[in-house]
Amino acid sequence: MEVVSPTTAPRKVMVVADPTRESAAALRYTLSHGVVERDELILLHVENPSSWMTTLSTLFKRPIYVASGNSQIGSSRRASMDQNGGSEGGGGGGLEVDFLDEMKHLCEAAQPNVRVQTARVELEGDKDKASAILSQCSSHEIDVLIVGQRRSFSTAILGCRRRGGSMIGTRMTDLAEYLIENSKCTCVGVQKKGQNGGYLLNTKTYRNFWLLA
Repeated sequence: MEVVSPTTAPRKVMVVADPTRESAAALRYTLSHGVVERDELILLHVENPSSWMTTLSTLFKRPIYVASGNSQIGSSRRASMDQNGGSEGGGGGGLEVDFLDEMKHLCEAAQPNVRVQTARVELEGDKDKASAILSQCSSHEIDVLIVGQRRSFSTAILGCRRRGGSMIGTRMTDLAEYLIENSKCTCVGVQKKGQNGGYLLNTKTYRNFWLLA
């Protein structure tokens, strides 16, 4: 399954960014297979003020390592911060790295010819995460949406519910499946299969496509 090709025109690729293993796997896939030179990469984080995930993201101070080969990046950033008194600005107060900013720095190091941006959106009213993501895809004119996917027995049986209890979509499904089915652009659900097991990819036209790392 070809998501991008070096001969294609520059495209806008969006990754749903959260402080989770699934999101980190989606980002690893994106940097190694999902973007090429001159593409634009947007890291989108949707915040729910009442969610425990928002609290987790504010407490998430350690770097996210996109790949083992990039571990030196996190180490060098830590060393630089330590020399500056514990923060990039030199103001002291200990090491505090926002996960979204760290993701951006790692992307820029791994793909220096790809323009990287971050976007934060806060849910308002009764709007759900899936709708917010699709809205951002439309406003940014995204060509490819990439989201980490975690499949479990409970997800398959219960699906992912909207706030208020109604089911997302017309069938039982998780967030990634809903985005795959309803996104106007190409949407790729990514599951990392072990340390060196590659990726299991899902799109609207390809299901359970195995891609070696």
